[in-house]
Amino acid sequence: MIQIAELLDAIKVKESKDHKEQMISEVAYHSGKVKQDTLFVCIRGYKTDGHQYAKQAVEQGATALVVEEFIPGLTVAQYLVEDSRQALAALGDQYYGHPSKDLNLIGITATNGKTSTSFMTNAILEENKWKTGLMGTVMVKFGDTLIPSVLTTPESLDLHEYFARMRDEEISHVTMEVSSSALDLARVGSVDFNIVALNNISREHIDLHGSFEEYYNAKASLIREATEKEFAVLNLDDPYSAALVDETKASTVTYGIESEEGHLHCSNIDLSTGRGTFTVEIKRPFMTVDGNQVEKARFDISLSVAGYHSVYNALTAIAIGLISGISIETIQSGIKNFKGVERRFQFIYEEEFKIVDDHFANAGNINVTLETLTKMDYNNLHLVYAIRGSRGVTTNLENAETLAKWVPELGLKKVIVSLSESHVTEKDVVTPEELAAFEKTMKAVGVEVELHHEMPDALQSSLDQVEPGDLIVIGGAQGMDFGAKYILNQLVEMNPSLNAEKILAPLEDRVAGIDESFLTEDDVK
Repeated sequence: MIQIAELLDAIKVKESKDHKEQMISEVAYHSGKVKQDTLFVCIRGYKTDGHQYAKQAVEQGATALVVEEFIPGLTVAQYLVEDSRQALAALGDQYYGHPSKDLNLIGITATNGKTSTSFMTNAILEENKWKTGLMGTVMVKFGDTLIPSVLTTPESLDLHEYFARMRDEEISHVTMEVSSSALDLARVGSVDFNIVALNNISREHIDLHGSFEEYYNAKASLIREATEKEFAVLNLDDPYSAALVDETKASTVTYGIESEEGHLHCSNIDLSTGRGTFTVEIKRPFMTVDGNQVEKARFDISLSVAGYHSVYNALTAIAIGLISGISIETIQSGIKNFKGVERRFQFIYEEEFKIVDDHFANAGNINVTLETLTKMDYNNLHLVYAIRGSRGVTTNLENAETLAKWVPELGLKKVIVSLSESHVTEKDVVTPEELAAFEKTMKAVGVEVELHHEMPDALQSSLDQVEPGDLIVIGGAQGMDFGAKYILNQLVEMNPSLNAEKILAPLEDRVAGIDESFLTEDDVK
């Protein structure tokens, strides 16, 4: 229990109605989680407005409301604020006792590579024997807790609760993905970061944010709003990331492959095996979070994950490790032992033919994935693609055009397309306009579209067509989350002589696409 006056100290109340001193048992933004003596915060979601559920919350025991407009007919205390989302973040931080201040918190944003970079960073931190937490698109993980993610970055109240639980379990370092939506919707409000990073920016979520400029500004706010106490890791090869060097109060640590002007420079890249090796040179000294200095040095890195993009992800993780005060030897071993993230160019079958599972979420992701394919040896490519639903025609057109760009070099004649109708929630359903944009683009470059409404049918078609030496790529965001589970089980069913335990091993400890008992939830109820 906490005094309401103590909670309200964290926010700016423009006006109050029926105020009274009282004890508050919970803070909630979802009416289904309201208990007796709850402070209910009415936030506006994309589809529903929490103000519409205020009466229901009061009936369930809420004794105070935070609102953006007073709600008539209710006798409980109401507190008017300018932005209830920002208020929710501040109230959550206050309610849980400012938990992020007790953690070494690393926030990573990018259009592509947030997840892989976060996992790689966590691998380095764990190699240093620190107790770590990890939060992002795939899962929330700390100690013995593992929770599949609904949002890349949880709602602010849930986020502060996770931080409090991590503090209670004596977690010292937490790495989290920070999405553009989270920044735009104040989900990371009142979060005390130690290190922030922005690897790259490309066109994504344009329909959601309204324009590329708005999307960029949302991403950039993680860097621009960093304080003098924070460190910002920036990629000089990306013009949008590089432009932020002079737009932050944080201490910047920069890197590049093409650019040699940063603190870190990468050279001698060898991707002949698909899994890269390279040399890192620390060209300019910089400080650590503990006030020590990282001196000039050269060292080699060996990756256990594929792709040119993994080199950039690694450079971000290496910079974060060095800033955190971790030795070069520990960083080298941490990265070497990192075997990758599910659904990020993940080899799930490597026998007479290969199967790669990839998130394939946006134009930038598709571009680096297909570029990696051009460096691999195989006979024929069978691409099973789940169109990304409800992201707008603009995003899907850009995805299709990026795929079309690589058609000549890949020799692609056909794409097996899945709408995954039974395996996506309402917010990820493919619209007719999105499908039409994809089909029109493929037709323009002479690629046949083999359309399936259900994902298992599309996957079975690829298995029916594959031959020894071929490569199957199952690509797509939410619409292909269940792909690995289905295709590996289909493979075992088709070939009873196969070692089922070995074939299904990539599904062990998997988070994406295991639980099919999901329900569609609005942002706010």
